[in-house]
Amino acid sequence: MKIPLEGSNSIIIGEALASEDVNLIYPNEDFSRQAHLSSIHKYLEMYGRSVEDPAGFWADIASEFYWKQRWGQTVYTDNLDIRKGKVNIEWFKGGKTNICYNCLDRNIDAGNGDKIAIFWEGNESGRDASLTYNQLLARVCQLANYLKTIGVGKGDAVIIYLPMLMELPIAMLACARIGAIHSVVFAGFSAESLAQRIVDCKPKVVITCNAARRGPKTIFLKDIVDAALIESAQNGVNIDVCLTFENESALQKEMTKWVEGRDIWWQDVVPKYPVTCDVEWVDAEDPLFLLYTSGSTGKPKGVLHTTGGYMVYTATTFKYAFDYKPKDIYWCTADCGWITGHSYVTYGPLLNGATNVVFEGAPNYPDVGRCWDIVDKYKISIFYTAPTLVRSLMREGDEHVTRYSRKSLRVLGSVGEPINPSAWRWFFNVVGDGKCPISDTWWQTETGGFMITPVPGAWPQKPGSATLPFFGIQPVIVDEKGVELEGECSGYLCVKSSWPSAFRTLYGDHERYETTYFSAFPGYYFTGDGCNRDKHGYYWLTGRVDDVINISGHRIGTAEVESALVSHPQCVEAAVVGVEHEVKGQGIYAFVTLAEGVPYSEELRKSLVKVVRDKIGAFAAPDKIHWAPGLPKTRSGKIMRRILRKIASNTLDELGDTSTLADPTVVNQLIALAHC
Repeated sequence: MKIPLEGSNSIIIGEALASEDVNLIYPNEDFSRQAHLSSIHKYLEMYGRSVEDPAGFWADIASEFYWKQRWGQTVYTDNLDIRKGKVNIEWFKGGKTNICYNCLDRNIDAGNGDKIAIFWEGNESGRDASLTYNQLLARVCQLANYLKTIGVGKGDAVIIYLPMLMELPIAMLACARIGAIHSVVFAGFSAESLAQRIVDCKPKVVITCNAARRGPKTIFLKDIVDAALIESAQNGVNIDVCLTFENESALQKEMTKWVEGRDIWWQDVVPKYPVTCDVEWVDAEDPLFLLYTSGSTGKPKGVLHTTGGYMVYTATTFKYAFDYKPKDIYWCTADCGWITGHSYVTYGPLLNGATNVVFEGAPNYPDVGRCWDIVDKYKISIFYTAPTLVRSLMREGDEHVTRYSRKSLRVLGSVGEPINPSAWRWFFNVVGDGKCPISDTWWQTETGGFMITPVPGAWPQKPGSATLPFFGIQPVIVDEKGVELEGECSGYLCVKSSWPSAFRTLYGDHERYETTYFSAFPGYYFTGDGCNRDKHGYYWLTGRVDDVINISGHRIGTAEVESALVSHPQCVEAAVVGVEHEVKGQGIYAFVTLAEGVPYSEELRKSLVKVVRDKIGAFAAPDKIHWAPGLPKTRSGKIMRRILRKIASNTLDELGDTSTLADPTVVNQLIALAHC
């Protein structure tokens, strides 16, 4: 690891904006002085211990949490090398704890019972609510008691298919309290996708609501669940209880389709139960949750996270990566249907005793200023979102941001994919007024928590770089043969040695776990991502390796081409895929979204190609520019690249399931523009 940095093209946060030629952004002294990690020297000291003595380092941090019984002498054991036997990771085994207790009871015992745990903001402006830590615990206990009476216990699975109501984190915490394994399914997945997950984990109960509002749309969730339960029954898995919350702002109770004997209204039963519930103390290695990740084909992968290591690591990453302080008001825009919503909406914040905003709606409804309206309303100080949202808001124009104060903001964060430098600068300059560091986090569903991330106040940032590894993380970049590369380099990103929140297996398929993640480069966890490391030791993620295009022997990451395209002043978003090319093997096919009001033209097409040639090289010039009024995205903002690949290759009969898209009509618009 190499850091000391210097450069003429640098600024200090709060003293200037980040122009295009600025490539180093230093923390200011006031921020650093008050930060949890005040300097690069303090980081290097702590990081050094975390990799030289991981057992001692993490045991000290774990001791800050409540354990009914401490773990044994061995803090962790691991084997990441399939040549030496079964891949195995264990942390704090033998220790007895409960993550719900640590999120709620521990904070209440510390005197924070009357502190707001959750501010809830509804889809419609003016609909809101809040829960203190005392109130949240009471609601969690009522649901936990109900679940116990219908036979849900330790080790049983519970499917949660809810929108971003307060009942979603309540349901997660209630499961954790009694040792049940929750599996949250994003409330936007199709009936078929939901049925696949039900069949795989065989839950005792499905928790849902009758309908949800997102932006101007009503989504009839109960109808989707009904169809999924029919399909799962046909596959031999019958569900006896479907607990349904009445979301009256979306659909009245009497309008909801009902199956007598199976369907139960949440409001009819849960509030009748006691507001206290005994804790089920579980082993640190007992399962906490399953979260399914779906590939472009095949059976979804049930990523399994256990309790103790996940608790310690998510809490610690939240504290340091956001420089969290007790007075902060925190908002992560992610849905709990994704890992970000597990680690950094529910568990990470509550383990730190934070006040957390949960938002039901769409970030551009009723207008594109909604995010900043919410920031001002709750005086949010830490704002964590996806690059896709940043770019879409950037497209709408600065005036939708600058008409709001945003003076409460002190830390910004980015999650989900590499953020291109121009979007980073806009986020920093316009949203943060040049005063807020950006925690550009890299991590995965499988990792459980941040792996490579800036820590505000500790070291300079570079627009577009995730910078340096978090405590205990040992990233390595290897070549095709698995040889570790030193210094400035480009290759495949792997991790050696385990960390507390690493996933332990794929549910019911450990062989697939080993094959997918540990066989390509034995001895390492293979992330599936490409990565560059610069001369200062900073890491730059280039996207999924399967998003790397091989053009006449030149390997180029799609994220690199996208970043070049978006640097064009009239391009606000781009998505690049590879297509077959009879000469080069693969060609570059770019979907480009232009700034509002900019017309399509051949001159602009040539200009976009030129900017890629200038920034990367002639070999990376797109073979096709496809005009895109919008891109196919999930409701969480993730671009569905498999759909773009099918459109680019004109295999339209293989588009597959588009039910998770925020706007399915985008697909037909793109098809119509294929030859323009």
